[in-house]
Amino acid sequence: MELTPSLVESTAAEYRDAEPLYAVEREHVEMLPGTFRGDEYGWRDVEWVVQWYFRRHLGGYPDAERRATESAFRDNDFGAVADALDAVTGAESVADRLDHLTALAGVDAPVASAFLFFLFPDTCVSIGRREWVALRAAGEVDRPYPEAVSAEEYLAYHRTTADLADRLGVDAWTLYRALWRLGETA
Repeated sequence: MELTPSLVESTAAEYRDAEPLYAVEREHVEMLPGTFRGDEYGWRDVEWVVQWYFRRHLGGYPDAERRATESAFRDNDFGAVADALDAVTGAESVADRLDHLTALAGVDAPVASAFLFFLFPDTCVSIGRREWVALRAAGEVDRPYPEAVSAEEYLAYHRTTADLADRLGVDAWTLYRALWRLGETA
């Protein structure tokens, strides 16, 4: 499969009609970057990102793992989460942003990538098996999805998706939607 601008644009457009979470995701993509840069957010806002990472699979993700991660995240003090988000929005590099997020309980590189996606939807794509499978089918990555995604693997993925979005002339939100749909069929 070759990822072309027309394929990515048309597949991202299909996402809108085919994916049941599209409307709420779009709302959060538009709302959360500004919300997390201000002081007007609460526990539900930050917890929603963690829940979204797993629940976007609509029951297709192992429930025990999802529950364990969500429970671990709830063990964080809200002030620590707010401090991490402040540090993320002020950090210059994706690596530093990732470090601030993964210092929180229940936040590994994939969950951190969901926060980066909702904080920086123009430049960061959330990582997951489906997105990776689509990239591999297109020859953008050359190995199977890792059992446990490390920070280094996410950073390499981020470089790949950022380069791809630039080559295709799309933002990360558009690329994410296309990869999600293409990864289902790849």
